[in-house]
Amino acid sequence: MDRRDRKAQIKSQAPDSVKYRTLIVLTAAQAFAQTGAPIVVLLGGIVGAMIAPADNLVTLPIALMIVGTAASTVPAALIMSKFGRKAGFLFGGSYACGAGVLAAWAIEIQNFWLFCVATFVIGSHNAFVQQYRFAVAESVPAHKVGPAVSILMLAGVAAAFTGPEVASRLHALGPWGLYSGSFLGLSALMLAAIVLLTFYPGSKLKLEEMQAPQRGLSKIALQPVFLLAVGAAVVGYAVMSLVMTATPVAMHTHDHFSLNDTKIVIQSHIVAMYLPSLFSGFLIARFGSMKIIGVGLALIMGCLVIAFVDRGLMHYWWALVLLGVGWNFLFVGGTTLLTSTYQPGERFKVQALNDFLIFGLQAVAALGSGVILASLGWEWILGLSLPWLVLLLPVMWMAARVQRSPT
Repeated sequence: MDRRDRKAQIKSQAPDSVKYRTLIVLTAAQAFAQTGAPIVVLLGGIVGAMIAPADNLVTLPIALMIVGTAASTVPAALIMSKFGRKAGFLFGGSYACGAGVLAAWAIEIQNFWLFCVATFVIGSHNAFVQQYRFAVAESVPAHKVGPAVSILMLAGVAAAFTGPEVASRLHALGPWGLYSGSFLGLSALMLAAIVLLTFYPGSKLKLEEMQAPQRGLSKIALQPVFLLAVGAAVVGYAVMSLVMTATPVAMHTHDHFSLNDTKIVIQSHIVAMYLPSLFSGFLIARFGSMKIIGVGLALIMGCLVIAFVDRGLMHYWWALVLLGVGWNFLFVGGTTLLTSTYQPGERFKVQALNDFLIFGLQAVAALGSGVILASLGWEWILGLSLPWLVLLLPVMWMAARVQRSPT
């Protein structure tokens, strides 16, 4: 028995805590690393309303956070392909710590554009956090990818409570003015993630995987299953961004709900994004990614209907909860489907393209959200979300037809 066989035998006999170390460590780290986005979603528009030079710019900090993610997807993948995933994760977490301090200082000096730079950098870190799911997918057998990614995403439940709760409790306690404490708290949460990431074992491609022939991106991207995988995540993120970015401003500034009511709706939305991960991965294993993607589409359509009916507190709450669950089904289904469309040696370029498309189009939605809300109103936010859902239907049909066809 050679050394490689002995290592494989030892690994197969290892306890689950060793075999699933990557999943355990990254799930714990993501519970802290992912808090940046909900903090910016909760407070970005509110701080913007305080210091922005014009009303149609109040949601720009949130939009720029998403732009930061989109702009960093390819660099994040390149850094990890060259230096390894662990180095990339630690690098991203380190500069996110500094971004929280920068945001707090921008509030102190009432500099809107500096605050926007800080949220852009916080979003840039999210491009590294998004790679957690691929690191987990690569650490488990193919038939366990859905459940493993689903378990990882449960960290979002902790982030949904921790991020807004820290932001709310510290909003009046910062040394640099109202809400500065919230962003200093964000820095502390990023530091906790960095500490946990030191226990991540990292992963490397095998030599034979690196030397294997690779297809061009165009050939991979023209697969109907790839188009559905990316399309599901794109639609989920774009519609969620359009609606969620506008919600805090619509509730707190336009409809005069309290910060606490707004916080509860946003927290509930983010919990609804991640709590279904208790079962969504297992539903995918049982029924297949395509059926779960179809259910996700139906749920988001339900969100739009409820939000259009009225603007009461419970209408906001139910709409944002359905939006969250629908996003989970689309995103987990799309991620699971994506891993079946590329070979190991193709992973970084395909993952980079996938995340660039997702967050690039999400950024377009977020950038347009504040302008649409200010100039046209809430109903237009909902109406312009519908075409995204309709466009996914023919893609689902093509992918299903390919899967049914004999090989």
